[in-house]
Amino acid sequence: MNSSIPRWNLDSIYHDITSDEYRQALESFSSAMEENEALLETASRFTREANANFDFPAWLSSYLAASDALVARCRTLAAYAYVTYSTDTTDTAHLNNLTRVQELSVRMQQQELKFSTMLLAHRASLDEFYRRFPQYGQWRYLLDEVLEGTRHQMPAAEEKLAMDMQRTGGDAWGRLQEQLVSTLHDDGGRMFNEIRNDAFSADAALRKASWQKELALLSRHRVAFAAALNNLKGETVLLNRRRHWADALERALVSSRMGRSTLDSLIAALEGALPMWRSYFQAKARLLRRTGCTASATAGTGAEPGLAFYDLFAPLPGGGADSLLEKRWTFAEARDYVVAEYKSFSPDMGAFAEKAFAEGWIDAEIRPGKVGGAYDEDFPKGHQSRILLNFTGTFSDIITLAHELGHAYHFSCMKGKPATFFDYPMTLAETASTFAETITKQDVLARCGASDKLRLLDIDLQDAAQVLVDILCRFYFESSVFEERQNGELSADDFCRLMRSAQERSYGSGLNSERHEYMWAVKSHYYSTGLDFYNFPYAFGQLFAAALYMKSRQEGPSFAATYAALLADTGSMSCEDLCRKAGFDISTKEFWDGGIAMYAAEIAEFTALAEKV
Repeated sequence: MNSSIPRWNLDSIYHDITSDEYRQALESFSSAMEENEALLETASRFTREANANFDFPAWLSSYLAASDALVARCRTLAAYAYVTYSTDTTDTAHLNNLTRVQELSVRMQQQELKFSTMLLAHRASLDEFYRRFPQYGQWRYLLDEVLEGTRHQMPAAEEKLAMDMQRTGGDAWGRLQEQLVSTLHDDGGRMFNEIRNDAFSADAALRKASWQKELALLSRHRVAFAAALNNLKGETVLLNRRRHWADALERALVSSRMGRSTLDSLIAALEGALPMWRSYFQAKARLLRRTGCTASATAGTGAEPGLAFYDLFAPLPGGGADSLLEKRWTFAEARDYVVAEYKSFSPDMGAFAEKAFAEGWIDAEIRPGKVGGAYDEDFPKGHQSRILLNFTGTFSDIITLAHELGHAYHFSCMKGKPATFFDYPMTLAETASTFAETITKQDVLARCGASDKLRLLDIDLQDAAQVLVDILCRFYFESSVFEERQNGELSADDFCRLMRSAQERSYGSGLNSERHEYMWAVKSHYYSTGLDFYNFPYAFGQLFAAALYMKSRQEGPSFAATYAALLADTGSMSCEDLCRKAGFDISTKEFWDGGIAMYAAEIAEFTALAEKV
């Protein structure tokens, strides 16, 4: 089977990193940055010495054109450097090339800071700019976003000092957490992440024993974990205050391009669905108890109806020769399956998938030196994409293939847009990929047998519960941490207390008394200086895709055009304006309830099937 699993073809981008074309592209990128620097210096000199004679609108028109061309070059080179490195991480030439391109990108970031200062100094000329150069009307949101960002900058010297000190401050505390987790092991030498993976084991006793080991290992280093999180969040509170953010959540909302009312509606919908999710957890707990698939003495009983924490990912019994979940798929079968699913929603989407396969955009072969996991990289050059995965022939590989092709389809819908618009917030980044997954999963659920259906429902629900219940738990926890950290230091006992409270508010009776008060020590997102509230955007993406899927079921084939237009605009407006343009109001709880309805139906079906086992 391995001989039929493809490697991608990169020739339409660059032949290789030693080719004349690639060398010239790097030289052109450097020259373009010099030209950008000269434009910025010209604007700075006019502003200082002859501001009354400075035609800022004309300058801005020239700068945006030059800057966008530079962004296109940078994105193409950065994507190429990474994809070539990721398929052969042992090749030092590819690693050095990746480092070189990253260093060039840092210089671009410095230019962006200079541009934001210049834009702020001449913001009074923007109305004239839009009148004289109406073709830049679509840039208004992005330029306003740049201006908003300048309100939250300290003086340049202070910003530089903060960035320099962050390397030995917040970033260093984050690295400490990574180092602790990556080196933890039990007495037998099993590494912490190996132990955590036992949560997916079919061996009930192993799941429980590994959960106990996990808690013990984390508790052993509780003081170090707490020191890292306490000091990192303390730094964030201080810098947010100096940068005039009301709180960390305000900063996260701005970077997500969404408003507080939308977040409030999303959280209200998540909270309203908690009883439904708890009923799913309890139904699974009863099933595991009836089938002898839990090592818990109390989970799924009248006294404690919820799941043990270590059974959240427990696989259900079942399977057979005709099971989709047991079948070993060839890559050709996976290709045909995904193309058919895409076509079932939209002929255009299906044609795109066929093109991606036919033109060698996918690298699916497992081989030494290649990174694990899966990703999509997009190239402005030729407006094309490349998809990496490691194909083993399982059904989950088909879902992964559908997911990553969804990202590439998203990019294809943006063809013709300025390269600057190819950046969109995390809230919208997973829309197309999750939507593609949903199409595939829902079709399978409609056609599979009862045994497969029960297991597939459980897989889908347990994944969705992590995004819609556990993410809510993380949101509660991080909110309480920031609230209390403003008033003083926090200890390991404090973090455990806040995590227990967050789990009770979210999971509630869905879990029994065997919980995980040290989840705050595990999740690396808490320990990142730039990723505060790296939680609710996941819930946004999951429910947004589900709500869009339910809309597509209601509206039929005509929805495909609405969907493609929505994807095309994801980089140039707020989440609310984007959806309003497509006919949705995401600031209302009702919109989010539309996505939850899909999971409500799945839970009802799961419960009915589970009671028959």
